[in-house]
Amino acid sequence: MTYYEEDCRGEVVPELGVRIGGDDVNGDYVKLREGQGDCEDGEGFGDTVESSCTRKRGSLWYWVRLVLMLACLGLLAAICLKWVGPFFMDKEIIPIINWETATFSTPVLAVLVFASVAIFPTLLLPSSPSMWVAGMTFGYGFGFLLIISAASVGISLPYFIGSLFYHKIQGWLEKYPKKASVLRLAGEGDWFHQFRAVTLIRVSPFPYIIYNYCAVASNVKYGPYLLGSLVGMVPEIFVTIYTGILIRTLADASHEHRGLSAPQIIVTVVGFCAAAATTIFFTAYAKRKLTELQREDELLLH
Repeated sequence: MTYYEEDCRGEVVPELGVRIGGDDVNGDYVKLREGQGDCEDGEGFGDTVESSCTRKRGSLWYWVRLVLMLACLGLLAAICLKWVGPFFMDKEIIPIINWETATFSTPVLAVLVFASVAIFPTLLLPSSPSMWVAGMTFGYGFGFLLIISAASVGISLPYFIGSLFYHKIQGWLEKYPKKASVLRLAGEGDWFHQFRAVTLIRVSPFPYIIYNYCAVASNVKYGPYLLGSLVGMVPEIFVTIYTGILIRTLADASHEHRGLSAPQIIVTVVGFCAAAATTIFFTAYAKRKLTELQREDELLLH
């Protein structure tokens, strides 16, 4: 029996020679020794445990950052409600609401909201202020129906207008292949794949006004484009309606020269944090799913 020093551990390991021959002095031997492979297996197991611990720490750190961010948002919302909000309401919001109420009736206001949400995206203008007005005036029920019906027109007009400039838009996409790869995902696969890709693009932070015109150049069909866009806009619509209702509540409290009660402040802050957390969650989820779709597409190409 002999001994060897292993380099990977710095240990002395026995080597046992077993003779398997007959009476021959020079018979064959089989060496039994704890080799380098065993040491490497141990190291591999250690790496696996270390990798698992790293993932757990990363997941824990993600939730810690999320809680801290929500706490900061809640503190910011409370500061705005206490000091910034009343001043801004008195100088800007209340005069606009009074002018709107005195100038337009409710049916006329509904027509104006519908027209602005339907036309503004075609003119590359944001329609969020019109959605706030819908929330302030009509609430969740009728406000949602009004916005979603107008949005169907607002995302359809750029699609058909963009088809007139199909080749120019494709040339623009070829200049930015990395960003265009996300858009081209929506034009691949079957109906459901296109629907899912369009929905994720709408939820993601990609500028939706630009996508309205670029979608047709990605060869996505109109059906999945329309339905995927409407489904992807639902979180944004509810957040904007909630924002409008919140603005109206704060404006009424400021106009009557009374502060919000403690329960109202708590509900307002919790609602604001929930809306912000929902937006962040759907955005992160959409970005992760789009990345997975891109990887799947690259694997299919290779």
